[in-house]
Formats: sequence, C-alpha cells, structure tokens
Amino acid sequence: MSVFFTGYIVALGLIVAIGAQNAWVLSQSMRGNHRMVIALVCILCDAILITLGVYGVNQLKVLIPPLIPLLSWMGVALLLWLAFNAAQRAVKGTGGLQAAKPVRVQNAWQVGVTALAITLLNPHVYLDTVILIGSVGAAQGDKLAFVLGASFASLTWFTMLTGFAPKLATYLRSPTHWRVFDGGMAALLCLVAMTLVSWN
Repeated sequence: MSVFFTGYIVALGLIVAIGAQNAWVLSQSMRGNHRMVIALVCILCDAILITLGVYGVNQLKVLIPPLIPLLSWMGVALLLWLAFNAAQRAVKGTGGLQAAKPVRVQNAWQVGVTALAITLLNPHVYLDTVILIGSVGAAQGDKLAFVLGASFASLTWFTMLTGFAPKLATYLRSPTHWRVFDGGMAALLCLVAMTLVSWN
C-alpha cells in the first residue's frame, strides 16, 4: 500500500498542473463535449506511458545495472525541484487554471483525436511519465503497485476534471485554492524524495 501511495502522490504532483492539456480538458468538459472520451484518452495515455517508463527503465537495469541508482538520484533531484517550484507557487500565488476558449463543437472521434494529440505532442508528458515517474517506479520493490497507484492518480484527476467541470472551474480559478494545493504537494513530494534517499 505504501508503494501504491508513493506512485499516486508522485503522479498526482505531475499531472495536476496549470497547463495546456488541463485547460483544454476543462474547457471541453464545461461544455459537456464528450467528457468520457476525453477522460478515457488521457487516462489510457498516462497509464501506458507510466507502464513503459517503469518497466522500460527496469529492463535497462539488466543491461546497465549502475544506471538505476543514477536514475534514482535523478528522480530525487527532480522531485525536490518540483517541490521547490510548488512551494514557490504557494508563496507567490501565481494564479489559477483558466479554461481555454473552445472554437467549435466536435464529434466524439474528433474530440478523441484532439485529446490524443494534445497529450502525446506535449514533450513534458514524456519527461513526466516516462523519465521521472519511470525512474522513481523502477526503484520500488513492487513495481506493479507503483504503476497502479500512478495510473489511479490519473484516473482520479481526469475523472474529477471532466465529471465535475462546472463546479471545479470556480475552484480551480482561485489562486488561494492553488496555493493550498501547491503547499501540500510540496510537502508530499519532499516526503517521497526522502523515502527514495533512504532506499539508496
């Protein structure tokens, strides 16, 4: 359960952010534009990339054993950097998530393809899910539990964002709410980083 929770917190800290993907998802969901399709595409993409990252890095362990400790320490450094950034946002209160302005209503296929493009053409998704989450997950004893936890974070976030968009829109636009979230996330990311240090 602790490994599952680690995967959940690490993934949640990366997925929940003010960015183009979340703004687009929010804007489409507020209009009721095929919310289930959007959620499924985003969740499945995250789950596949997380799995590839965790088990792909694990395969490198067989070929290049010294690489895993290096990746683990890189994971610690990245987690601390993310925690630092979250703490800065909490102190400064840099604003809330604003829904992107939708151009026109699309059918389910068009929405699905657009969601796929916005997800996979974003270079940060590979840094976050494959590199960072993969390197942290490779250091876990139970990789499956970590993958499930990280994937469940994606499931939680995109289900909430698409399912409760009208209510969430008001909440996510509030800089104060983001400051509280970022402060808590900074503390949790530091905790996960310290756990990785103890394992190394």
